[in-house]
Order: sequence, then structure tokens, then C-alpha cells
Amino acid sequence: MLAAVGHAQRLRVIAELARGRVHVSELARRLELSRPLLYMHLGRLEAANLVRGELELSEDGKAMKYYELMPFDLHLNTEAIVAALAED
Repeated sequence: MLAAVGHAQRLRVIAELARGRVHVSELARRLELSRPLLYMHLGRLEAANLVRGELELSEDGKAMKYYELMPFDLHLNTEAIVAALAED
């Protein structure tokens, strides 16, 4: 989880998703990030269970990917840092 939040762009993604669920293309526009780069950051956040992506079908049958922030509570202390480094 520390690695996921230890990047400025991923913190921006979290802050934007705190405003509510959003389609990935809209999120890319808001953050001024390319979709491939955004998907990389979202993948890391999703692996840490900080965000969740969900596919939906539009009325015309097009797959739409939406992301939302998952509830989390991060406590940072010496033990958490030592444990994160041991996992790395």
C-alpha cells in the first residue's frame, strides 16, 4: 500500500476519485494523463485495494470502465515502513 500511495500521480488519482466514481476517459482528461499511463497507476492502486474498477455496458453496447475509491485508513509509523521495506 505504501508503494501505491508513494507516487504523486497516484495521489492525484486518489484525490480525484474522492470526488466520486468516474469513467476512465474522464479521469484521464481531468488529470491530463494518457490513458495507458493512467491505467498503469490505476492497476497499482487496484492491486493495493485502494480503488476498484468496474466494466459497464453503455446503451449502444460499448464497454465502459468506471473507477471508484475504496474505503481505506492508512496508518504510517516506523513499523509500517520497516514492514514495507521487508516486503520489497
